[in-house]
Amino acid sequence: MATLYNQQDNNVRKTWFLITLFFVVIIGVGYIFSAVYNSSAILYVAIAFSLIMNFASYWWSDKIVLKMTGARQADHDTNRDLYNIVENLAITAGLPMPKVYIIEDQAPNAFATGRDKNHAVVAVTSGLLAILNKNELEGVIAHELSHIGNRDILLSTVVVVLAGFLAIISNIFLRSLWFGGGRDRDREGGAIFLVLGIVAAILAPIAATLIQLAISRKREFLADASGALLTRYPEGLASALEKISAYNRPMLKANPATAHLFIANPFGAKAASGFARLFSTHPPVEERVAALLGRNDNQT
Repeated sequence: MATLYNQQDNNVRKTWFLITLFFVVIIGVGYIFSAVYNSSAILYVAIAFSLIMNFASYWWSDKIVLKMTGARQADHDTNRDLYNIVENLAITAGLPMPKVYIIEDQAPNAFATGRDKNHAVVAVTSGLLAILNKNELEGVIAHELSHIGNRDILLSTVVVVLAGFLAIISNIFLRSLWFGGGRDRDREGGAIFLVLGIVAAILAPIAATLIQLAISRKREFLADASGALLTRYPEGLASALEKISAYNRPMLKANPATAHLFIANPFGAKAASGFARLFSTHPPVEERVAALLGRNDNQT
């Protein structure tokens, strides 16, 4: 029977499998592009540049995200209950006290960001504070602290940047075909690599996006499980998720670039219905609640 403990183990294994697959895709695309232009330097530059972009994005990710979401640092006296919950759960989790931010938005939601546990931020919306009771709010905060403890901040940032970088180099390759720059059509196998390059440039960004979204969904399941273990009361988080999903309206500053960071889809539950579920950054709330309450034996 599935438990919160083996859900953690399963999600960690699946996530690292997807991360490995993502890097294989990037290396494969880089190899094809370098073969089309008969230059191994393209592959080396692509890998090096992606690492540089990862470093820069990781180092300043918290400031970028806070600016994009319009979050402001919470006043300790005005939000004493919130601070107490965050502080108590951080102590229980063995984490330093993160900075606490509030987003003035009626849509209930929350996220964590920062480059590591010593520079972490937990942000909640005013709408979340308005509708959740103490047990439910503890469940949400425990979920976000679990993202910090599980190093999801670094992982999600790396994957997002790699997906964006892959889209950029694919776009550059397709645009370069109009100018014929540097391709060796007469070289043996050149035409084959050219066709493969075009196919890779079109399909790789789509595959990268699907991998990115799959990783995001796995990390949400893992944070749910870890958060429930932290509070020892999975019903609190399950109830909070049901209330959050019931609001079903987008946030004022919903942005695809930061959607994966939030505990629930900032575009609302309807944005992830039907075929759109394939491209959703979050698993269905029904599946998350069922996993928390032990109603299913097979977590996919």
